[in-house]
Amino acid sequence: MTRHLLITTLVAAAAIGASLLAGPHRRGALVGSGTASLTAFASLFLMGRSARTRKPMNAALAVMVLMFLARIVVVALGTALTVRAGESVVAFIVAFFVPYFTFAAIEGWYLHSLRGTGPTA
Repeated sequence: MTRHLLITTLVAAAAIGASLLAGPHRRGALVGSGTASLTAFASLFLMGRSARTRKPMNAALAVMVLMFLARIVVVALGTALTVRAGESVVAFIVAFFVPYFTFAAIEGWYLHSLRGTGPTA
């Protein structure tokens, strides 16, 4: 889990750093990369906690699905709030989804690492 968190931290730092360089679209981009990063950390934390159960793969996969659904709500709220604040919604969407796909790959990698744990048969 530590290497997954380390890589997630590096990706989050890169995403937020790139958002800071977005010029006039900085605020929308920061909201997007910030929410993507926070949901990624929450997802990995909850997956790690749920992996301590009797069936770690099933529990972690359930967390991944629930966090996906939570991210749909977060994107909808973030888009609405970004538009309402008069910020760039395109910057928000790009800054959310570009790191999100990387975070999803890291979460999938973590799930893959669980396949050898837990009881068999």
